[in-house]
Amino acid sequence: MTTLKRCLTRALRVRDAIGESATVFLKDVGHGLLEVSHNMLALIGLLIVAAALFALGKPELRHAVETHALGWLQARQEARTEPAELLAQQLSEPEAITRATAADPKKLSRQQAAVALWISRRYRVAPEPISRLVQEAWHVGERAGLDPTLILAIMAVESSFNPFAQSSVGAQGLMQVMTKIHDDKYEAFGGNHAAFDPVTNLRVGVQVLKECIARAGSLEAGLRYYVGAANLDDDGGYTGKVLAEQNNLRLVAAGKTVPANVALIPVSLPAPAASSVQPELTQPAKAPAEAGEQVAWLR
Repeated sequence: MTTLKRCLTRALRVRDAIGESATVFLKDVGHGLLEVSHNMLALIGLLIVAAALFALGKPELRHAVETHALGWLQARQEARTEPAELLAQQLSEPEAITRATAADPKKLSRQQAAVALWISRRYRVAPEPISRLVQEAWHVGERAGLDPTLILAIMAVESSFNPFAQSSVGAQGLMQVMTKIHDDKYEAFGGNHAAFDPVTNLRVGVQVLKECIARAGSLEAGLRYYVGAANLDDDGGYTGKVLAEQNNLRLVAAGKTVPANVALIPVSLPAPAASSVQPELTQPAKAPAEAGEQVAWLR
């Protein structure tokens, strides 16, 4: 009996010893792993800091990393975005408003607003862009010494307020300026493509018109120069149409009621005096290539 108790006692002691040894072993292993982990984390942190410092010293590397990170973030964002929302984001351009040729008709003077709304109804164009052109006609007309209704009447007859109009001989834009001939005037606006910016075309057209009037000596003769008919017996009714539309615009500006669909009946003008002087700024004028169109070499 005594022998059995001794055996059990020894067995319990062995078990306790093994348990203590295992506990010590596991604690040591845990402490070792924790120490190693700390050291590894410290090493990784040092590597990251070293890499960051190196990248800061290399602008091209830093830019590449930033681009890659941004691309990754954008890709993750796009993956979560609905297709319609994604397309809207890709096509958005908040600065586009700066390219718009438009103005609020309510911010115009009474005269300008009346003219803008009448032109809008007559030529079936939006009132906002027309309001901007009316503003510009008043602004430029004051500086050039020209009636703004004359400028607007020329645009009406020339292009019906289509800023992208082009004739068969190359006259372009609202006032149908011959861009290739007057490319020097477009240099101040960045180049010939500015011919399709409505405001720029108006400004260049007014410069050309002033030169024509100064050269010819009168408004009527200047309009014949502008349309390229200074050396022709007939300008195809161009001058009369412009003056007739100017008269309509003057009446509207004065507060008179003028139907938007009023017929454009050319004003009767006296026959121009014969002149042997050829336009210096033009090529020889030719007969119209097709009905209703004038060959505008000067403009």
